[in-house]
Amino acid sequence: MSDESRLRFFTKHARTIERLQAEALRALPFLSAPGGQFSWDRFLEALFRSVSHRFSAAGGSPSDSEVSNYLASLHAEDLALACACSAGHEQAWEHFIRSFRPQLYAAARAIAGESSARELADSLYAELYGLAERDRQRRSLFDYFHGRSKLSTWLRAILAQRYVDLIRASRREESLDARESDSDESRRAIPEPPAPAEELDPDRSRFLDLLQQCIADSLAALDSRDRLRLAYYYVQDLTLAQVGRLLGEHEATVSRKLDRTRRDLRRQVERALREVQHLSDAQIRLCYQYAQREWPFDLAAVLAGEKHIPTKQPGGEGES
Repeated sequence: MSDESRLRFFTKHARTIERLQAEALRALPFLSAPGGQFSWDRFLEALFRSVSHRFSAAGGSPSDSEVSNYLASLHAEDLALACACSAGHEQAWEHFIRSFRPQLYAAARAIAGESSARELADSLYAELYGLAERDRQRRSLFDYFHGRSKLSTWLRAILAQRYVDLIRASRREESLDARESDSDESRRAIPEPPAPAEELDPDRSRFLDLLQQCIADSLAALDSRDRLRLAYYYVQDLTLAQVGRLLGEHEATVSRKLDRTRRDLRRQVERALREVQHLSDAQIRLCYQYAQREWPFDLAAVLAGEKHIPTKQPGGEGES
């Protein structure tokens, strides 16, 4: 829609927009607190963006009644909350975490199982808060929420997609040779199970040692606060909220920094394997494959030297 269409939209549907704003404000009164960070212009733009997204695919111009009916169907409270969280509104984030964290963990457990649920759910906080910067502005995943469904439904769909992405990524990391070998085996009339690849590779132990060395070196090169954050989360198994209280950070900040540290670590490890140890891309993939079958790295032992790591979790916070 053009700027002229935007002006016409706000003028023509002013009453409906005011009603939606009042509906959101009744549910989220903190958005109108004096001196608050939230600008209702973000909500108005989100409504316009939602209408544009809804009717752009259909082609042509929607009638006023079609737009009014669509606006009336939106979940105004959830859309306003998403706008406020995208803007970094502190009270909105606290409300979001208090209201939606139990649902996020429950959905993650249903999608990924108990063992992977927490990391799947926690990693989403970083994207919701906003990782990438474009024109010096944070880009939040909340900006893609249009209010057509409930926010909880949309979050479950995002979690499911992220889990599918993780599975696809892990499959892409499998060696092409292994996939071709599996395919050849399936075509044999009398299959002969091959010996496991690691038993055939005389360099298996060396690859695992190199991977362990590079991980240890990369961890040692991290900022001490990043190491401490990893130790709290992975060694002591604290929640994001517990880590945030100990470090004086918002739990969305904890999630974002953990995600950044994981990505930085992987880049540093792969760079060391490639440039220092002179391994090929195929050999690096083998390092990861062997580690998945027999993980040689004791993260707790490496991070045990971090100071002030609690021996048990602080009370009063759970991951419902």
